[in-house]
Amino acid sequence: MSAEQTPAPETETDGPDGPRPRRLTYAAVLVALEGLALAVGGVWMLVLGLTGDPDDRQQAVTGGVTLAVLALLPLLAARGLLGRRSWSRGPAVITQIMALPVAYNLLQADSVAIPAGIALAVVAVASLVLLVNPATTQALGIRGPGRRTEEPKG
Repeated sequence: MSAEQTPAPETETDGPDGPRPRRLTYAAVLVALEGLALAVGGVWMLVLGLTGDPDDRQQAVTGGVTLAVLALLPLLAARGLLGRRSWSRGPAVITQIMALPVAYNLLQADSVAIPAGIALAVVAVASLVLLVNPATTQALGIRGPGRRTEEPKG
């Protein structure tokens, strides 16, 4: 191949169809923040379960490990969104749908959990809006129902 025929290397934000839409980047950041919050909460619960004086040490440790493992879902989804992997939207949407009842329960509390519930609800709804946006869907290469790829005529 000559120098004129060599394609230019893609930048980090460029994909097969051009630059990554900002909406997709914003969605990935919000999903990653949720994953980090789950990981921090899991580690915090685990440390308190091991070093503190919980009512039930086994339950605290199990809860901490569970939260830390659950953090992997949104973290992997965020990485996939940044890499424009079509599979990543499903886990990201599922994470947001699971976050909405948690936010509702936090809003029902009569404590400092109410601001956390508001923040979680705002992030979950914003993420859902960004994830189902047509620009995001197109950037991930997701086709709607009934839309097939063109078959080669042979």
